Amino acid sequence: MIRIAVAPEPIDLAAELAAIEAGGAGGIASFTGLVRADDGVTELELEHYPGMTEAALTELAESATQRWSLLGATIIHRVGRMRPGERIVFVATAALHRREALDACAFLIDRLKTGAPFWKRERRGEDAAWVEAKVSDDAAAGRWGA
Repeated sequence: MIRIAVAPEPIDLAAELAAIEAGGAGGIASFTGLVRADDGVTELELEHYPGMTEAALTELAESATQRWSLLGATIIHRVGRMRPGERIVFVATAALHRREALDACAFLIDRLKTGAPFWKRERRGEDAAWVEAKVSDDAAAGRWGA
């Protein structure tokens, strides 16, 4: 089971975890990303390309499912305006054993950061600036190979 969602609504962790746990796996791994208040960020705005974003996330989940024989993969990503402390992304994987679930979850979040068409703009008071790609994100994604 693969579940992909891109929407402005808050992420319901309990519902998402319950859904992926229902598949009979022995191990579930999850990652929840929050908007940070780094350097005075007061708001994060995320834009995406509808259709293209969901297709990219589906491709990532399918790749992880095949590579680690997952029973399930979930990627939920918010778009729109968010404040520090709000959930921005949720990734969960289900496998027969913990190692596969943990590795696949790390793969998905690392690859999502560089392979999904999202654009971030940070606000600090009255100022706003687009967030540039980070070398560290490319390095994290690169550790998984081609």
